[in-house]
Amino acid sequence: MWFKNLIIYRFSKPFELSADELEEKLNEKRFRSCGSQDMSSYGWVPPLGRHGYMLTHSANRFIMVCARKEEKILPASVINDVLNERIETIEQEQDRQVFSKEKKTLKDDVIMELLPKAFSKSQNTFAYIDAEAGWMVVDASSFKKAEDLTSCLRECLGSLPIINPALKNAPSAIMTQWLQQNPVTPAPFSLGFDCELREPSDDGGQISIKKQELITEEILAHLDAGMQVSKLALNWDDAQTFVLGDDMIIRKLKFTEVIEEKLDEINAETAAEQFDADFSVMTLSLRQLITDLVDALGGEAEE
Repeated sequence: MWFKNLIIYRFSKPFELSADELEEKLNEKRFRSCGSQDMSSYGWVPPLGRHGYMLTHSANRFIMVCARKEEKILPASVINDVLNERIETIEQEQDRQVFSKEKKTLKDDVIMELLPKAFSKSQNTFAYIDAEAGWMVVDASSFKKAEDLTSCLRECLGSLPIINPALKNAPSAIMTQWLQQNPVTPAPFSLGFDCELREPSDDGGQISIKKQELITEEILAHLDAGMQVSKLALNWDDAQTFVLGDDMIIRKLKFTEVIEEKLDEINAETAAEQFDADFSVMTLSLRQLITDLVDALGGEAEE
């Protein structure tokens, strides 16, 4: 349940559904495993996993949801082997050539025949809604994965008025300034030891720096030559470490001993109580992190 990546969305209109109201709407797309002829399936599962049935989990006015994607594993090499064998048989037995249109039909037939025998894999994606602060946060490292979840949620709700945060400044410009000025990052942030530099052009080069001090003459020389910071490792308030991208995606998020100490103070007796405690501590901490990060980047642009 602990988020490892953050894609942050801003509600452009207040989210006014209660957890119970959201639960009712999510039931329309409760997850069902792939049928024998399905390549994939997508739907909502309980955030508590086997410890719960409800499709929403609410605490401190935060609402968590979880989507599951199941896909059949059908390698292209397997499909092509069966398809080529079938084409060869037709050409030999009927003494004719199989053209592209017929090959496509044969390929579709092969896929339908192989699907019931294929193994499947599944993956869960968690997200939570912070209606009070106006954020929706998805645990994903790519917009494609996040959009699968938000699209499914939009289908259930009829509309989902969310946008990527509109900032006054480009994150890459601010992160570049942080490495060029002294002092660097504003409190409560401090620099980590990883970053990525890129040239502004689409086909420009890039440099990846790992486990090194970032305020060096070499890095400053690259920045003075026009390169910009595209990824930067940061620490927040000694509670979390992460890598911030110029796309505003937070990756490699880790919670430190500070968070663990808060959890140690909670005496949870059941798995559900522990989940509730984890969820409360995590979301309250992330709300402050997001607030501080947006401020550090110069704030949100006015409408």
